[in-house]
Amino acid sequence: MSTIITIFIAAVLTDNFVLSKFLGICPFLGVSKKLNTAVGMSAAVIFVMLMATAVTWPIQVYILDKYDLSYLQTIVFILVIAALVQLVEIVLKKYIPSLYNSLGIYLPLITTNCAVLGVTLLNFTKTVEDGRAMTFIESLVNTFGGGVGFMLAMVIFAGVRSRLDQADIPESLKGLPSTLIAASLVSVAFLGFAGLGA
Repeated sequence: MSTIITIFIAAVLTDNFVLSKFLGICPFLGVSKKLNTAVGMSAAVIFVMLMATAVTWPIQVYILDKYDLSYLQTIVFILVIAALVQLVEIVLKKYIPSLYNSLGIYLPLITTNCAVLGVTLLNFTKTVEDGRAMTFIESLVNTFGGGVGFMLAMVIFAGVRSRLDQADIPESLKGLPSTLIAASLVSVAFLGFAGLGA
């Protein structure tokens, strides 16, 4: 049980894939202007990542590794993620059209979001405390923790950006420069959690 908790906390804070690995920066910068779209995008990413891990882990272990087809890993994982994103897009369009419209182009971009692919690939390279590869459940916990970390980063940054909109910023720093400076400061703040993993 302690291993599961360690994996989850590490995925949320110390190994936050947005703020420490710099994966998923496109939606992080593009959808974090409003809190509701940041949360909606995060929920969609968490769902896609969990489903992708649930599908890709058995494919990797029972098909690709078993039949020495590991070189097809990236292609297979991208196809699985693309299919899941289409499913999410159809469901949101039918049942939550306001969120579907507010996410706009960023929803189909989950397919090419390197964070989703990165987490599914990292599940097979990351090892736990005793040096072994992660099990199916540990991979799901790592993925869920990564998704929660993504949501945490998005919500924090949405709050920072709302404050930036009200701040008196020099004209030369308005827009993208102030956004990038704020993103770097939030990322540096997460470096403080690095000691938790030791």
